[in-house]
Amino acid sequence: MPGLFDWIFGRLRPSHHKFRATGEGDSLPSCIFCGAYSTNRSEFNIVWEDEEFVAFRDINPSAQHHIQLIPKTHIESVKELSKKDVDMLRRMEEIGQSILDMFNAPVSRRKMGFHIPPFNSVNHLHLHVQVLPYKSLARRLKYPSIRGLGGYDKGFSWFAEIGQAIRILDKGHRVTIVPC
Repeated sequence: MPGLFDWIFGRLRPSHHKFRATGEGDSLPSCIFCGAYSTNRSEFNIVWEDEEFVAFRDINPSAQHHIQLIPKTHIESVKELSKKDVDMLRRMEEIGQSILDMFNAPVSRRKMGFHIPPFNSVNHLHLHVQVLPYKSLARRLKYPSIRGLGGYDKGFSWFAEIGQAIRILDKGHRVTIVPC
């Protein structure tokens, strides 16, 4: 029987569940973020939106500005992504940079990335788009940027920056908490 070890080290992945909610009688998965583009829009402070993505302010921000950018297709997490999803992540990075431009954020104070299960709080792919500084040391520790060594793009960490995730997936690998 597979265990937590298999889940953490990427040997066990949930099924690639994608679901597009229209809000018109759809049976939504139990996902609070799906409500941002369907049934509970008024509960989100939406700052940007198009046909494929929506961005809203984090309800408990860790940084000066903290936005969640999500696809309007339900995808559980960054661990489910593969090489075929690289273009989607590149688009998310482009949108994130545009949002940071709205805040006139200097490049040196920008950070974007994903928490890696089981260290994520919501099971819907969401890109953290942040303008630093963090509000506290404890908040900063939630988003560690660990560079990889010896051919790895990312070190041992529960957070992957957007560029790291794109490079890892583009090589045909999966994003996990272990070096990849």
